[in-house]
Amino acid sequence: MHEVLHAIGVFFHGLAAVEWKWLALALGLHLLKLVVRSHAWRNILAAAFPHSEVRDRYVLGAYAAGVGVNAVLPARLGDGVKLFLIKRRIEGSHYPALASSLFAETLVDLVIASALLIWAAAAGLLPGLSVLPNMPAIDWWWPINHPRAFLVIVGVVILLAVIGAIVAWRKVEELSAKLAQGIAILHDPPRYFGGVVSWQVLSWPLRFGTIFCFLQAFQVDATIHDALLVQVADSLSTVLPFSPGGVGTKQGLIVYMLKGKASATQLLSFSVGMHIAITVFNVLLAAISIALMQRTLRFRRTLEEAASDRAAESTSGA
Repeated sequence: MHEVLHAIGVFFHGLAAVEWKWLALALGLHLLKLVVRSHAWRNILAAAFPHSEVRDRYVLGAYAAGVGVNAVLPARLGDGVKLFLIKRRIEGSHYPALASSLFAETLVDLVIASALLIWAAAAGLLPGLSVLPNMPAIDWWWPINHPRAFLVIVGVVILLAVIGAIVAWRKVEELSAKLAQGIAILHDPPRYFGGVVSWQVLSWPLRFGTIFCFLQAFQVDATIHDALLVQVADSLSTVLPFSPGGVGTKQGLIVYMLKGKASATQLLSFSVGMHIAITVFNVLLAAISIALMQRTLRFRRTLEEAASDRAAESTSGA
């Protein structure tokens, strides 16, 4: 992580060398990607709650708030905020259906990201298991170097999950019906492909375009192929979200996968610079969204209300 902190210093020191037009274009494409993805989610929610009005602006606000919170907090806590905000804007909605709607929203991502990872692995572009323990920026180092302890922890988590499933068995039918409601659009293929898949597929060129523009902004002589590699690194860094946005892991992977394109310091500066720019942008969008939807800028209050609301619904069985 020392190298990442050093890269942050280099990034701020070299801000004058950043190509601002490319930076502005990158952030513009990133914003457009959020709009496209939130519209796909809106179509999923409209199918799940056909008798309720689902407005694009509310879905975009909740989506942007969730992305911003996820940028600064680990374990995807922003998803809880996202569901909390949109639940208050859709009459008759409930958390099980809203949560399962996220599954329908990420199906296309799962397929495309898996295809990219398979491509990168088959081409020998990923670091091997013998390399990962020697990459200190990778926050997977502990499970890699302590496999037995990691497996014990995984076993305990699985055991607790099984016990929880047994305890909740009586409510399985009711819960299943609610979960199925969130993915109702999957039972209407024309509507799913037209209202979700098409928009989700469109979001991926916007992802690649955003990364390519950031590479140009930080004067890394790169190609679309390199932008694909950065996206692979980003996908891998979020598999195990030990840190917000996979910071550290992402930087280590990018330096390894783009070695030869620029110096390690320059690549770290690019990666950290892109991370800082997107994080600040996402947090600003989240602040604006929460302010408009909650009439407050107190993030902690919103998180506490989200947790309390979900706990109350779980207790009542609503």
